[in-house]
Amino acid sequence: MTARIEADYLIETAYPLEEAARALAREQSCGGFAAPLPGLGDPAAREARAAARIEALEDLGPVDGPSLPHAGRRRDPHRRAHLTLSWPLDNVGASLPNLMTTVAGNLFERPECSGLKLTALRLPRAFAAAYPGPAFGVTGTRRLAGVEGRPLIGAIVKPSVGYSPAETAALATILCDAGVDFIKDDALQADGPACPFEERVRAVLDAVDDHAQRTGKRVMVAFNLTGSVDEMRARHDLVLELGGTCLMVSLNAVGLPGMEALRRHSQLPIHGDRAGWGLFDRHPLLGISFPAWQVFWRLLGCDQLHVNGFGNALAEPDTSVVQSARACAAPLYPEKPLTAMPVLSAGLTARQVPATWASLQSKDLIYAAGGGIMTHPDGPGAGVSALREAWEAAISGTPLAVYARTRPALAAAIAAASR
Repeated sequence: MTARIEADYLIETAYPLEEAARALAREQSCGGFAAPLPGLGDPAAREARAAARIEALEDLGPVDGPSLPHAGRRRDPHRRAHLTLSWPLDNVGASLPNLMTTVAGNLFERPECSGLKLTALRLPRAFAAAYPGPAFGVTGTRRLAGVEGRPLIGAIVKPSVGYSPAETAALATILCDAGVDFIKDDALQADGPACPFEERVRAVLDAVDDHAQRTGKRVMVAFNLTGSVDEMRARHDLVLELGGTCLMVSLNAVGLPGMEALRRHSQLPIHGDRAGWGLFDRHPLLGISFPAWQVFWRLLGCDQLHVNGFGNALAEPDTSVVQSARACAAPLYPEKPLTAMPVLSAGLTARQVPATWASLQSKDLIYAAGGGIMTHPDGPGAGVSALREAWEAAISGTPLAVYARTRPALAAAIAAASR
């Protein structure tokens, strides 16, 4: 039996559901000329071999009107539905770029749909054999960061841009001395003339080395090497040569082939930053949901994936954050799990820790709360202590307020976050 690719969608249409589903299946497989052309084989046999198939179609009921403009001219009531399509693997082979075109290509432009979102993706095992997946994942990240039994506490370099290499290194020193486990560049900071990549890496790793010599703890730093394939390889080699332990790349900027090339070259963990994520997911009836999107990047080798955070400063609801973090930890294949470590951030403090633990019940994550660290009224060291204490409280089942009675750093963090 031929292996098949399956994709789930949420669709909205004023057309009869079966008609809209058939139009999407036809568009993404054997759609073509209105009349068959002589000498090009039997159309029925070709469709039997290569056509997309409707595997499931569940009517979710009517809605008030179209979610997106420029749908078909029908004035009938709009309805929503869950749709599952499948394709034979032979249509694309184990090729992620061509898979993306198949499951998320022209179908978004079909007039039959006034809303369409790719929500899940299930791939044959041929993809696991064709792509390397994460080289480090949770276990390797923990080993290099020297942290076991609790979440990693991290921070992002802010402001995003404006620091010189020396100033970036000074901030790294403050964060290292505060006790963080993980620091990352912002997505906006790569290799600009005001803060060249090589100068920044050398300065920051000097600070990290100095801290490690004084304390025995080597903080993991994810340097943003986003660029062309040749630039990323050269930047990787520099970080590796200087003793760095992590890389960062803006996934939507470098694309699938760029990430594939970096993973095949890399000897370090890769932190996948999803800058631009709102383009894919902010509208509930357009784009790609994280559980589907992350399949591509895990297969390509992301060891860590950003998923936003609970009560975040951006626009993503907590339900989506839960789905995203769980998706990173869900095995893609039993024999080759390809799991990645979720990275939570965006305005986090000690106050969001209990909800994070209650929803995820996992210590295997990076909790990046730079603001919660740097703005603590008693300084960054107290900020890191408060975050660790918040996690101790949550994991032990103790309310934050109770745990904070004998822990001044946590009590101050709660009070500051409540203002």
